[in-house]
Amino acid sequence: MADRSFSVARLPGFTTTAMIVFLALYLPILTLVFYSFNAGNSVAVWQGFSLDWYRRAWANDAVKDATLRSLIIAVFAAIIATTVATMAALGTTRRRAFKGQTFIYVMINQPLMVPEIVTAVALLIFFAQIKVFTGYTGLGYLIAAHSAFCVPFAYLPIRARLEGMDLSLETAAADLYASPWQTFRHVTLPLLLPGIIAGAMLAFVISLDDVVITEFVKSGGQDTLPTYMLGQLRRQLTPEINAISTGLLALTVLLLTAFFLLTRKQDA
Repeated sequence: MADRSFSVARLPGFTTTAMIVFLALYLPILTLVFYSFNAGNSVAVWQGFSLDWYRRAWANDAVKDATLRSLIIAVFAAIIATTVATMAALGTTRRRAFKGQTFIYVMINQPLMVPEIVTAVALLIFFAQIKVFTGYTGLGYLIAAHSAFCVPFAYLPIRARLEGMDLSLETAAADLYASPWQTFRHVTLPLLLPGIIAGAMLAFVISLDDVVITEFVKSGGQDTLPTYMLGQLRRQLTPEINAISTGLLALTVLLLTAFFLLTRKQDA
């Protein structure tokens, strides 16, 4: 008897639609990577193969400074956001339902629902007042802004991991007289680790490529790599921007590969 179970792949035009979607997603990226190896100054006319733009980007002190600044901000933002998100996820899942729980969930995910430009303007006004009173203009504002914005991105995979975890092991640990801290350290945390890693890596990537909030919050001389690239696009568009973008793409792919290997090892 023929199998009549429903499958999306059997719908007419599914393969064609899937191919169009993949082309729309990846063809622009492949074009960017292709022209990063262009020997000429054009980003649209191929003039031969060359690694010159990668060498120029590597030797560009402004690119190095912006890259280092971006990595410092992204690392600290990911650590802070993941720590806060983990505590928030534990506080909203490892207890009985309570009044106001939905409101708390909405507040945690507020940056996902409010337009980023609104958050950026609010942070600009808020930090401007602090700068007036303290005189401090360092990277702390960017780290704080990125951390706050990245919390919901870290929270969602951590909460999803907690909701999918079996409580029997935690219950067994409590029955064996383990303290709440011992249960968390030896049972909950190891099981939760893939979700924490996913949240941290997502927060890192979101912080690394943020433009809007960074443009509004940063002080003079605090360009991150995305804002540096935006400034260069306003002046002169060269394949150096393609080379820098390809480097960011390679870093993202490496992070995704590392996450896949780590989570596969955890689930083994």
